[in-house]
Amino acid sequence: MAAGLRLALYFDLALLFGLPLFCTYALHRGERASRFAKRCQALALGCAIAGIGLSLAALVVMALAMTGESDYAALQAHVFAMIVTGTDFGLAWSVRLAALLLFVLACVSWRRRPGARFTALAGFGGIALATLAWGGHGAMHEGALRYLHLSADVAHLLAAGAWVGALAAFVLLSLARPVSDRAAVVLLSRTSNGFARIGTIIVATLLLTGALNYWFIVGPALPDLAPMSYGGLLVAKLALFVAMLGLAAANRFRLSPRLALAVQAGEHRAATLALRRSLLLEACAAALVMALVAMLGMLSPAPP
Repeated sequence: MAAGLRLALYFDLALLFGLPLFCTYALHRGERASRFAKRCQALALGCAIAGIGLSLAALVVMALAMTGESDYAALQAHVFAMIVTGTDFGLAWSVRLAALLLFVLACVSWRRRPGARFTALAGFGGIALATLAWGGHGAMHEGALRYLHLSADVAHLLAAGAWVGALAAFVLLSLARPVSDRAAVVLLSRTSNGFARIGTIIVATLLLTGALNYWFIVGPALPDLAPMSYGGLLVAKLALFVAMLGLAAANRFRLSPRLALAVQAGEHRAATLALRRSLLLEACAAALVMALVAMLGMLSPAPP
């Protein structure tokens, strides 16, 4: 249950941050009030509401783990108060809940200046996503190493959220009817072809922070590579990450330019479908990576 809850939080908060961020950097001023932008905001709002529920469930699971109880009815109010006020997990949980509530408030009350609204939503989403670092290995260190590891974790989470959000946005655009919704296809073509710079920053951040996190957690020694061990799951994660890089490269250098030419020629259905298939495969790989991350955060890198 704990691993499933962690996965749900990772996926939910990645979308919460990544979708508004995509609307901030990828859409032009007039496009931030478009139907697509409104769909992204509505989806992100749903993620914020779900994130509140998932965070409350995570607090209950933590209370069960700390008390050793197996019955939810046995938990008392002072246990929750102790966790929230006396632990790093509780402080991060409180910050996350505040960010999620502010996200919901901004969505339902901020009607004007969509550019500033999406920037604020990305900020609240980023804060909520960053709090997950305090539930991982980085929180176990002391002193300066603790803050360095947590900083690497936060940067890794934000880069992953930016990639997941962009993938979700591209998939939404690719699912539009190629014939009847040409505007969505044109937007998909422009944004996918313009993703190179931000995509390079995301990948470079993931590689650098991933290497740092490996050094902080495992060190120079190789971990146990048994299939369900920390090392085995880490190898599986890296293999999926390489597959994602291959699909992203195919999108960047072959499928997106092909779609741009097809849009100019007015025959873009086949090119749109080809890019859609690649994006869906990349999204499936991203979901598996996040599942592995949720499991890795609960395992010790040391062999039993």
